Amino acid sequence: MTNRIGLLLGSTTPPEDIARLAREVEERGFGELWIPEDYFFLGGIAASAIALGATERIPVGIAVVSSMVRHPALLAMEAATLARAYPGRFKPGIGHGVPAWTAQMGLTVTSPMSALRETLTGVSALLAGEKVDDSGRVHTFNEVTLTHPPAQPPPLYTGVLGDKGIALTGELADGIVVSVLATPEYVRATRQKLDAAADAAGRSTRPEQVVLVAMNLTGDPARAAEVRAQITPVLAFYIAATGPCPLFASIGANDTIADMIARGGAETVAAEMPDEWIDAFSVTGGPDEARAGIQALLDAGADKVVVVPVVADNAEETLATVAGLVPDFSS
Repeated sequence: MTNRIGLLLGSTTPPEDIARLAREVEERGFGELWIPEDYFFLGGIAASAIALGATERIPVGIAVVSSMVRHPALLAMEAATLARAYPGRFKPGIGHGVPAWTAQMGLTVTSPMSALRETLTGVSALLAGEKVDDSGRVHTFNEVTLTHPPAQPPPLYTGVLGDKGIALTGELADGIVVSVLATPEYVRATRQKLDAAADAAGRSTRPEQVVLVAMNLTGDPARAAEVRAQITPVLAFYIAATGPCPLFASIGANDTIADMIARGGAETVAAEMPDEWIDAFSVTGGPDEARAGIQALLDAGADKVVVVPVVADNAEETLATVAGLVPDFSS
């Protein structure tokens, strides 16, 4: 059975709660679990190991590690360890990393795309059991091989937004984890770009598109207005923190967002954002809105939709509400 609905644990999840929550996600029937690596919250490799050890079937992915924080040889070693211990269940994702966080570690790089390309190619080769001896613009490998390569390498995902990163994903990676706040328009365009890049690279399979989506749900129709009010400041925070980018360009909102941020940051975004942005950048409301929002992303080209309960005080109701819809998206 293919289940197209997953769940992302929040980066503020206490590590001691990961095992219990992972078991709950599996028991509720979700198709996969994703772990964030937001510096300096949860360690994606360690948290994934906890989640994998606490569950029996559910795949666990990381969304996503920075291509600069771990050398690709070290990342390949960690990935191989989990892939061998939990065959077919580990799904590592790799991205550029949030610039402010990598700068805190002195890891700012002048060529992020080179770092990502060298990480993808190096990790892929090492997981395939190859010896890597190469000096790139960012990373160097001096006759590196893995002692314990997995019999079946895990799929490699990216976490990117722009056209260059999407093209690189289509060329080299097994899938992409699309950032929270993605609109159906952005997902549709990304699907087309991924497929075109995969075709140009002569690949026989298309990369999987996993879409993270901010959700705030209720099973009580009387609370519909309340959950919309709850998510508004959360979305405003994310929009202001992200700033103009391809996600918002998909609905022509970049200029408006830039103006709001310049005049007052997240508070101004929260006060002035059009009501339709809530529906564009999240799935909010009751079961009917949740079903329609998930289906819109799937119709736009998402292969999986991963729930991100962004309102902490309402996370349990969001989880329970969307869990009731999981059978609708299984085949």
